Amino acid sequence: MTAVRKMIILGIDPSLRSTGFGVIEVKGNQTTALCHGHVKNPPTVLPSRCLVRISDAVTKLIGEHSPEAVAIEGLVYVQNTRIAFTLGQVRGVIIAAAARNDLPIYEYAPRKVKQAVTGLGGAGKTQVGNMVKAMLGLREIPQADAGDALALAICHAHNCRGVQIKPPKQI
Repeated sequence: MTAVRKMIILGIDPSLRSTGFGVIEVKGNQTTALCHGHVKNPPTVLPSRCLVRISDAVTKLIGEHSPEAVAIEGLVYVQNTRIAFTLGQVRGVIIAAAARNDLPIYEYAPRKVKQAVTGLGGAGKTQVGNMVKAMLGLREIPQADAGDALALAICHAHNCRGVQIKPPKQI
């Protein structure tokens, strides 16, 4: 008899003021949310301190849940270069925290995540939240950033289940 493989995935939706996180466990065809939430950084906290808080939170999640992989949202197009630089810094501390723990890190384009969860690459946050709730059997729709992070983890789980024409980019 073949044992069913268990996999734990940490999904992260990076943002300076509200980084979403979600940890899922995949066992065969069953997917369960272990935890989800967001790292809330008020506007009064300096950006440098926000980065430390995000790094500490990711490190703590890795220590508590021992994920096998991290799925992070890929770069998105933004018109404001200052926002792009800030997002790059946030992604950097998350990637460094995961790499420090020898975890493989995969990035997914927002459209690919939405398509994996809803079937539509242009789905809105409400559609994603509703599908995440249904797929994971949650009582409530998760907070938007946490829902996006759970969707990233689900997207990675889907990509691990079969042969991909274009595999996810490992960073």
